[in-house]
Amino acid sequence: MQIITDPVEMQAISENLRLQHQLIGVVMTMGALHDGHLSLVRLARKKAGIVIMTLFVNPTQFGPEEDFDRYPRPFDQDAALARSAGVDYLFAPEPGSMYPEGFSSSIDPGPIAERFEGRLRPGHFRGVATVVVKLLNITRAHIAVFGEKDAQQLAMIRRIVADLNIGTKIEGAPISREPDGLATSSRNIYLSSEERQHATALYRAICHAGTETARGRRDLATIAAEAESIVLSVPEAKTDYLSFVDEERFEPVAESVPGKAYRLIIAVRIGATRLIDNWKFECEESRDE
Repeated sequence: MQIITDPVEMQAISENLRLQHQLIGVVMTMGALHDGHLSLVRLARKKAGIVIMTLFVNPTQFGPEEDFDRYPRPFDQDAALARSAGVDYLFAPEPGSMYPEGFSSSIDPGPIAERFEGRLRPGHFRGVATVVVKLLNITRAHIAVFGEKDAQQLAMIRRIVADLNIGTKIEGAPISREPDGLATSSRNIYLSSEERQHATALYRAICHAGTETARGRRDLATIAAEAESIVLSVPEAKTDYLSFVDEERFEPVAESVPGKAYRLIIAVRIGATRLIDNWKFECEESRDE
């Protein structure tokens, strides 16, 4: 595995790989790697001959009150995990090389980014959109693999790639979960042992929603309220949002329509730690019909 820090060098390597007719897959991370990230690498390895992992804690997607300074950066550990997972190139630039003096351009993420995470974290998705487009241009990837845990982000990236005619196929990877159902996340390390146990309420809420929709219920707003009550039953839990949304446009929905896909999206604070999760389903005909 080669470690590259210079964007110009990475772009030159990627262009040369393309000239050799190599299929390039990219996995974008902010480090603090866990099995969820490595599952993305495994999927990229199945889809492409060369796998590039980007490791960059992007300052433009953090708000002034967020955890940029304390975000974990165990680079040596991350590099060892990337190497063991079969990554060919680890692109780990410094902020100054990604945003040099005079940098002033950005990507407007569009209406998908105005709701939920976008409403609560102003500027977050603009920062994500800009760095993703930069990294796609630098790595010249044919395929980019993103986890479905950041479902709104994934929907936004798909929209941008389609709108701007970027020649990269976007692949969504299923959420990686711990044995108790909690979605794997770099932020899980912030949870105390007691908070870690309380955090499993997110998965219990998802399971309730799955059971109720499988029964044929279409009253999504009511099911969401029931799921939220499960989350709020544990101490120190506060929901930023919990809602069913249309899978493509990420607009809130109160009732499902047969043949359409929806997601239950959740953002919860357990103590001082903010966790997100989601679950997708497609509405089928009610069994009572």
